[in-house]
Amino acid sequence: MTRWAMIADLERCVGCQTCTAACKHTNATSPAVQWRKVLDIEAGSYPAVSRTYVPVGCQHCEDPPCMKVCPSTATRKRADGIVTIDYDICIGCAYCDVACPYQARFKVDAADFAYGAGRQMQHEAEREDPARLGVAQKCTFCSDRIDFGLENGLTPGVDPRATPACANACIASALHFGDLDDPSSNVSMLLRHHKHFRMHEEIGTGPGFYYLYEHAGSPAAAEERSARTTPTAPSRIRSRGVEPWHQKHWDWKAAGNFLTGGVGTGLFAAAAFAAATVGPSPLLGLLAMVLVGLGLLLVMMKIGRPLRAASVLRQPQYSWMSREAWVAMVFFPLALAAVWTGMTVLWLAAAALALLFLFCQGMILREAKGIPAWRAQPIVPLIVATGLTEGAGAFLVACTVLPALAPLTRGAAVAVVALAAVRALAWVTYRGALTRDGAPTKALAVLDDYRPWLLIGGLAVPAVGVIAAMLAQSLVEPLFVLAGVAAAAAGLGFKFLLITRAGYNQGFALPHTPVRGTGHAGPAVKPGWILPSEGLRQGGP
Repeated sequence: MTRWAMIADLERCVGCQTCTAACKHTNATSPAVQWRKVLDIEAGSYPAVSRTYVPVGCQHCEDPPCMKVCPSTATRKRADGIVTIDYDICIGCAYCDVACPYQARFKVDAADFAYGAGRQMQHEAEREDPARLGVAQKCTFCSDRIDFGLENGLTPGVDPRATPACANACIASALHFGDLDDPSSNVSMLLRHHKHFRMHEEIGTGPGFYYLYEHAGSPAAAEERSARTTPTAPSRIRSRGVEPWHQKHWDWKAAGNFLTGGVGTGLFAAAAFAAATVGPSPLLGLLAMVLVGLGLLLVMMKIGRPLRAASVLRQPQYSWMSREAWVAMVFFPLALAAVWTGMTVLWLAAAALALLFLFCQGMILREAKGIPAWRAQPIVPLIVATGLTEGAGAFLVACTVLPALAPLTRGAAVAVVALAAVRALAWVTYRGALTRDGAPTKALAVLDDYRPWLLIGGLAVPAVGVIAAMLAQSLVEPLFVLAGVAAAAAGLGFKFLLITRAGYNQGFALPHTPVRGTGHAGPAVKPGWILPSEGLRQGGP
């Protein structure tokens, strides 16, 4: 077998950016896109200062999260470990972008040139590739060069014509490419003779990009090495482009799917309960369906290639986005049949699908491994509890308006408070998981700022409103409406902020900082994070 991998020697890299330039020249990427870039990380404080240059890009993982979330099968992994993108079937949903923990995915929706629109240089005009617009793109390890070399008896990593452009161009011999499965290859020998690490290895993706930081025979003391592997809180870190930044592609339209989809599925579940007790409410069922459909329509408005939207159905065996689409495909005709016929069994069956749709939404976020605030395991029960609370809140409002549902008003009010309490518990569990596992400081700040609105506005206000309505002789209906609206609004606000403001990516980190020249090795670097367990903060000046 063959497993292609790349190695960056952090003791050799001088930060010249020649690899970046070579990559851009070879692949004709737009000005804002760098498939291969070099980070400049400065850590510590005088006189113990370290500066490290770190080449980054697609890690061509053993277990690529981008491939598993892709609903269209556009992202695939070759037998030799190279992860590729088929531009002809990618729909541009950017799910792979938020699933990648290495910030290696890019999406460009319109042609972009160095000197602006209409002023492209000759080579830009000749090499512009419309197939890459509106879809995901990333480093390919120059797979065309590798394939050409193998077809012509050349050895990738040794013969320049068969080696990725970035490794060819490196002036300091810091980048190396070769076959990990060949024990005599250049990369295998380098890994045997040097201490090395893989970035964000704790996530479990199995990156195919290794970093050398110290010779295996170095006499460095064990305690010094231990100190360098434990992240500390240095006084200053030069962290621009290193610490987490907010993801760019899931905007208010993506958030809209979670907002209207959550309240719509929760409302349909409540309507199905009403259909099984006091009789069906076609108006309520149709409203719930419209809300779910509106969310899916907003997603279609977001994707880069909407005419390929049907391709979202292609990978239900892995992608939760595909599963959500398949559930929706069955839910809508079944729900419409329930509304049309009034049959209780159809209402209940459609409600089960609605709840499954809601679960899929939670799992969509859970599988976005590149966004720490989304991938936390308790996000799923939180999203489900939020959707059910929103639906119950909307149902309580409907009970005060529709006379046929009046007998269920008090029961709906109790359900709203109970579900709001469950949501609050799910929130506490979720927030505790972020503290335990670590998360970007800016994401935690957004979530913590909203906590009073969720717990007070989303639990205390509905509880007080329902209790007051139960005891009062007047203003009963306005108090129930207040309770329902507050419970639903708090959940909607949380999900909107979760997507549009708390979606900070993984950023970059060094579990080891190499010795450079006569300087001193700095501490491990993970800027912009609340670190696990210890609650330590790392950030820039």
